[in-house]
Amino acid sequence: MRPFSSSLTRLTATALALMAAFALAIEPVAAQSILRDSETEALLHDMALPLIKAAGLDPRNVDVVLVGDPSINAFVAGGQAVYINSGLIAAADNANEVQGVIAHELGHITGGHVISGAGSKEATGISILSLLLAGMAAAAGAGDAAMGVAMAGQRAAMGKYLAFNRGQESAADAAGAQYLSKAGISGRGSIEFFKKLQNQAFRYGYSPRPDDEYVSTHPMTSDRIATLTETYRRDPAWTKPDDPQLDTRFARVKAKLEGYIEDPQATLRDYPPSDLSVPARYARAYAYHKEALMDKALAETDALIKSAPDDPYFLELEGQVLLESGRPADAIAPLRKATDLSGNAPLIASLFGHALIATEDPAHYDEAEQVLRNAVARDRYNPFAWYQLGTIYASKGDMPRARLASAEQQVMSRQYMEAMRSAKAAQAGLPENSADWLRAQDIEFEARQALERMQRRN
Repeated sequence: MRPFSSSLTRLTATALALMAAFALAIEPVAAQSILRDSETEALLHDMALPLIKAAGLDPRNVDVVLVGDPSINAFVAGGQAVYINSGLIAAADNANEVQGVIAHELGHITGGHVISGAGSKEATGISILSLLLAGMAAAAGAGDAAMGVAMAGQRAAMGKYLAFNRGQESAADAAGAQYLSKAGISGRGSIEFFKKLQNQAFRYGYSPRPDDEYVSTHPMTSDRIATLTETYRRDPAWTKPDDPQLDTRFARVKAKLEGYIEDPQATLRDYPPSDLSVPARYARAYAYHKEALMDKALAETDALIKSAPDDPYFLELEGQVLLESGRPADAIAPLRKATDLSGNAPLIASLFGHALIATEDPAHYDEAEQVLRNAVARDRYNPFAWYQLGTIYASKGDMPRARLASAEQQVMSRQYMEAMRSAKAAQAGLPENSADWLRAQDIEFEARQALERMQRRN
């Protein structure tokens, strides 16, 4: 699937470095990809919202970001963003398990661990599982093995692992339990997820000894399970049933991610054609699309839409398949409807704008411009939308705004030299002191500062 032209979109993590809502050091995920998808982001937002409120944080300033990485990991990297790896979604059985992880990571945010903890900058990005395995290996006296496990988990040195101390983890566990309780969410998922990690560790052949806790800076999983189980069992929410709507949405997103990320043959093994459930059809649609089996992909999307004609995400997928199979004119109707039904969700609107442009029919260009302008107004950190908007401006001969759109896209993609050039060219043709002129000036300054920082590091 082509980058920036699918409903699930990959962005380099550093493309988010300018996001005011994040305001964080992005380096721990710089070598990875951010996966952007309207449905997934809406689900993560709804799963996290009661926990964010329980933590006393402003939901407008907290983001839960999906990282395209198969390792079982969740982490914070400064600021108020929680990063969830796609591998963690794949490992979880339900939404409640992921909520337990989010609650724990919010505990790190409210505790200021990454911001103020000595050496914690180097510790960010170490996976939950690699921390556990390295701790067990170190406790067993297998220093070389411990180093290897930590390196395998996230290429993290044992020194970085050790800096992520036991006190911070225990504090985050306690805070997470508090937030789950205040939000009225059961801690059963948190316990089940820790048990999964424990089972993963045992597969590597590591078993903790009775005194392991004292030679590791990270609490042993068995102790964490015991402590948290005692805490959660006393909470009135312990026996509260899981939210069935969240679990239904989670099953869809989990299948969608597998179809998008995994090898198609693996997806078809997990979701065989005999499985006619919505998640299975979702996963297969992506698998068939990746294999360029468009008839089969469209058969799955048609079945999905028949089951829910006004589901914007099913319509979005149909439009994507049509667009990427060379039928942009046919993609317009489902993508227009998906955009309307989703409340003009920026990512869906960007795909709609792309379809309008891809027809190469000038009659669609005014609508494409309006759609894309609305998309970047609501989510300006969308390089694909800026690229498409620049294409429209150029087609109309508005080169100053085309260059400004290019500068927006380039600075988010860390193409700083190109961004400086585009921003300068935009300023030369824009009315001085206009909003667009000032924005071009800001981008030039940001790009120059980034280049200077890079030169100092070298």
